[in-house]
Amino acid sequence: MSRQCIDLNSDLGESFGPWGMGDDSAMLSIVTSANIACGGHASDPETMFKTLTLAAKNNVVVGAHPGFNDREGFGRRLIPMSPEEIGRMCAAQIGALMAMSKLTGTTVGYVKPHGALGNLAASDRQVADAIVAVVQSIDSGMAVLAISGTQTEQAARAAKAPVYSEIFADRGYLSTGQLVPRGQDGAMIHDAKEAADRLLGYLQTGLMPVIDGEPIALEAQSICVHGDSEHAVAMAQEIRSRLTAAGFDVASFL
Repeated sequence: MSRQCIDLNSDLGESFGPWGMGDDSAMLSIVTSANIACGGHASDPETMFKTLTLAAKNNVVVGAHPGFNDREGFGRRLIPMSPEEIGRMCAAQIGALMAMSKLTGTTVGYVKPHGALGNLAASDRQVADAIVAVVQSIDSGMAVLAISGTQTEQAARAAKAPVYSEIFADRGYLSTGQLVPRGQDGAMIHDAKEAADRLLGYLQTGLMPVIDGEPIALEAQSICVHGDSEHAVAMAQEIRSRLTAAGFDVASFL
């Protein structure tokens, strides 16, 4: 019987100037895909360059992680913009990371919207369509990494764009398939064993527990562990170890 493959991704490159965020070096020794901030919610040219260089050294696939231009709020606040404006904002950020990738011998293989932008696209089809259209305009072969079961996933499929679906190791779910908003009870999972237990249960059944009803069916080719928490490295190590022990090959979806 062939072994199943699953990707492990993390949001990285989220430092800015002298302000550091997370342990990118450690995370890039564990994950197989890196969603790299590209100047919106975080990052700057040097941070992008250093993160891309580290990813290349660890043979980690890289993707662009555009977000609202809101470093003060870390891209977790909703900024009123039209879908067309959102698309152009994403294009500028994706282009910045692609330019830096040319200096590091890497290739930006996919796009994953960050934070409030990702959550908005997950529920608003017009925004999802705008982001997918921009990605396709930049490179028709560039994939979209979408939150499973959301409008972003559906928009990419409707456009016949390459799309892969992700679930979150450290975030709670609602019965709609949306993530529990940060700040609400059940939004975050901090315990590595609890997160790994939930993931393995999902991978065995295809059903994700939610805080407001019965488990829901989700599809996933990738698992996200956020890189900005103090528990991120320990959680990623625990999850990768448990996945391997359960018979999964941890490898990028690209």
